[in-house]
Amino acid sequence: MNYPSVAIVIIHWNKRELLEKFLPSVLQSGYPNLQVVLADNASTDDSVKWTQIHYPSIQIIQLPQNYGYAGGYNHALKQVKADYYILLNNDVEVTQNWIEPIIEAMENNTSMAAAQPKMLQYNQKDHFEYAGAAGGFLDHLGYVFCRGRIFESLEKDHGQYNNSVQTFWASGACLFVRAKAFHEVKGFDEDFFAHMEEVDLCWRLQLAGHQIWYIGTSEVYHLGGSTLQQGNPQKTYLNFRNSLQMLLKNSPSRTLIWLIPIRSTLDLLSSIFFLMNAKPEHSWAIHRAHASFFFKFGKWWKTRKTVIRRVEPNAVKGVYSKAIIMEHFWSNKQNFTELTKIKSLVS
Repeated sequence: MNYPSVAIVIIHWNKRELLEKFLPSVLQSGYPNLQVVLADNASTDDSVKWTQIHYPSIQIIQLPQNYGYAGGYNHALKQVKADYYILLNNDVEVTQNWIEPIIEAMENNTSMAAAQPKMLQYNQKDHFEYAGAAGGFLDHLGYVFCRGRIFESLEKDHGQYNNSVQTFWASGACLFVRAKAFHEVKGFDEDFFAHMEEVDLCWRLQLAGHQIWYIGTSEVYHLGGSTLQQGNPQKTYLNFRNSLQMLLKNSPSRTLIWLIPIRSTLDLLSSIFFLMNAKPEHSWAIHRAHASFFFKFGKWWKTRKTVIRRVEPNAVKGVYSKAIIMEHFWSNKQNFTELTKIKSLVS
């Protein structure tokens, strides 16, 4: 096998203990043509100094401020030269030979711009992890879900998703991306700051004519929730706001006429649900997200001009023709394999 250059780039902000716990497995990676880079988002603890002392072989890019996930990677990757980037969260434990299967697949398929391994939980290694599981998909209303994870329902891994398939999006916690394709579409949307930016990136890569894949022969273990916990209202705010921005930017204009009103209505129902379950801070976060989105609607609309559109919208893979929110909450479908018309989704 030819070994193209690969750079593992770890975005980081504070929490030195994560570096202590997870860097050792990363540095044991046996891929021959590899560099490891720590992109530090202006940490206020001793993360940088500690890394310099204990792992002097790691290249450190010190950013002048906290740009978040999206901006942090955009700024850092301008300084990294490699054929492929692996954008790796600082709370991921990797396994032996986790790099080779994906790089080999991407070398054999030049249309593949991004891919992810099997994402399992660090604390429960026989279960899929929330952020990516076994490959990401999108329903026709813009809700994201995964093979192995539908909303909060996480499946146990018993080999059901060991095959490799084309998907809609790949996990930002461990994202393999072809450097040339990343820069072609201008990287992440920095307005997202964090959350949903990898879905937006993968959508734009597909519209530019590229493919997104899940490679089931590689696996890693993700702790998850290290920066913003799952129950953090700010995470709720970013997810709802960024989802609307992503739909406005990438969807066909004729679709937006009905899509934005429907999503807004469903989001309102979500806010009522949070309120009824004694989570007023999350309900308020949804309203803040909508206020931010509609107040800056003109700005978000202009971002449509930045999207490269080489293929027809219906050529994008990994879009589920039904409403996942109805399939899961109304029809009580907990697992990916239970979904209607699922064979056509992963064919």
